[in-house]
Amino acid sequence: MSAPQLTADPPPAAPDPARTAPQPAIQGRSRTGSSRLRALDGLRLLAALMVAAYHFGGRDGEISQAWGGSPADQFPTAAPLFAYGCLGVQIFFVISGFVICLSGWGRTLRAFVASRISRLYPAYWAAILLVTAVFALPWVAYKALPPSDVLTNLTMLQQPLGVDRVLGVCWTLWAEMRFYALFALCVILPGATRGRVVLFCAGWTLAAALAQTAHEPLLDTVLMPEYAPYFIGGIGLYLLHRYGARDPIAWAIVLVSWLIGQHYAVERLWHAASVPAFSYRSTTGIVAVITLGFALVAAVALGKLHWANWRWLTVAGALTYPFYLVHEHLGWVAVRALHHGIGLPSYATLILTVGLMLLLAWVLHRFVERPLTPVLKRAIDPRR
Repeated sequence: MSAPQLTADPPPAAPDPARTAPQPAIQGRSRTGSSRLRALDGLRLLAALMVAAYHFGGRDGEISQAWGGSPADQFPTAAPLFAYGCLGVQIFFVISGFVICLSGWGRTLRAFVASRISRLYPAYWAAILLVTAVFALPWVAYKALPPSDVLTNLTMLQQPLGVDRVLGVCWTLWAEMRFYALFALCVILPGATRGRVVLFCAGWTLAAALAQTAHEPLLDTVLMPEYAPYFIGGIGLYLLHRYGARDPIAWAIVLVSWLIGQHYAVERLWHAASVPAFSYRSTTGIVAVITLGFALVAAVALGKLHWANWRWLTVAGALTYPFYLVHEHLGWVAVRALHHGIGLPSYATLILTVGLMLLLAWVLHRFVERPLTPVLKRAIDPRR
């Protein structure tokens, strides 16, 4: 399972559930009257389902083996729409910028590191071992990686080390980790303030643009020009949530990030309609999805979705990350078993596969994340 390109294989690991910042300014208090922004949990699940639609019906590759043919033949009407699901990654990154700024505000560096490691690794370790075990079964058609590569994958550093990935989606975790490192060093370590966050956003935007012109691999790796606008846009939206909608600097951060973000999305994901490819995404469609992602997170930030305060969204948010980790590769196995083994129609197979992956995500959340996350967090930060 070699590493796919950005244009062929998307998304992020979702950060921990969105909670309002401690003691925010009056304008930034939760418009829901609750300590939780449940609508943001819903957006995370929506982004994850977009990615799943892309992986199961919007691209070629191993999923074609599972279906026994191109997904375009299985979903002749929906496949062109499913192809836009890869943009769920960009929406994930916007949400991540919002949530990391929200959850990191006022925390010490040690507490921030503990929260990130304890959030990302338990479900990730379980997903790595589970996918490896399933792929090692003699009746499964997909080949497991060698033990050394699997062990390296447990570090979450396989991509910079040049090791094949067990989970195709984990390339986004490498982007998330680099964002966490930048935010920790520039904002968390000196202490989060509005001015420091604004300076971080402006500095990263300019540095990423310069890195794009420098053609220096190390700068590209550190500054992530193609991903930076989404993280920065999410941070700008959090500033609007915290300090209110009458903040022109925050709006400027969001606007510039959206403008740059749509450019990178079109540059990476658009091709001429005449070029042989599995699917065609129009420029208008790509820009529309990016715009909708920014707009929905902005609606949460400004309290426009306060009515979406249903408790089940909290569960949805909790399941998003483990679902994101396991859905692609184990989805191949489920599709093959349901479509070819049992003979279910394509749409029934798709719906049941998503349902099974959500059920597996609940198992991982209930029996892996919930018991291990607090243990790991206390081990890193005993003062908590």
